[in-house]
Amino acid sequence: MRKSGWAVAAAGLSSLVLLLTACGGSSSSASGNSSTPAAGPRPSSGLTSPAPGTQVLIVERSNLGWVLAEANGLVVYTYGGDTKNGSPTCTGSCASLWPAVTGVPQVGPADILPGTLGTVAMADGTKAITYNGYPLYTLKGAGALSTKGNGIDGKWHVIKLSKSDITFGT
Repeated sequence: MRKSGWAVAAAGLSSLVLLLTACGGSSSSASGNSSTPAAGPRPSSGLTSPAPGTQVLIVERSNLGWVLAEANGLVVYTYGGDTKNGSPTCTGSCASLWPAVTGVPQVGPADILPGTLGTVAMADGTKAITYNGYPLYTLKGAGALSTKGNGIDGKWHVIKLSKSDITFGT
């Protein structure tokens, strides 16, 4: 017996719904992250927004591999002139090109870091965010996922991480 066009369409639609449900492809997915990340800032996980003053740091893929970045995709750097647990030494005209990352640090919901985030006080009382005790900076005018500051003067370095520092859907 031959199925009508409507029966075939309904069976196909029903299979698609089952497939999407089984694969977590519904728009109500809890994690909101794909198991195959695209380059660039990841979409929101659907969680509530962080408190004002919070700086979310995530693991992102760049042309140098996986690096630590702000949630907006700006890659963060450490400066070779800084000391562990010390205030940022890039100040004045240096800071106009390399602003310190400030605020309350928070790791993105899909990421785990092998090191620790913290803060140190700057001269003006602002809290600079640190990674393993070293202050973090961004390069002014750099676009999302740009690593063009890496290696400048032999003192500026991205924080290289790995894909294993991302936990998709867990």
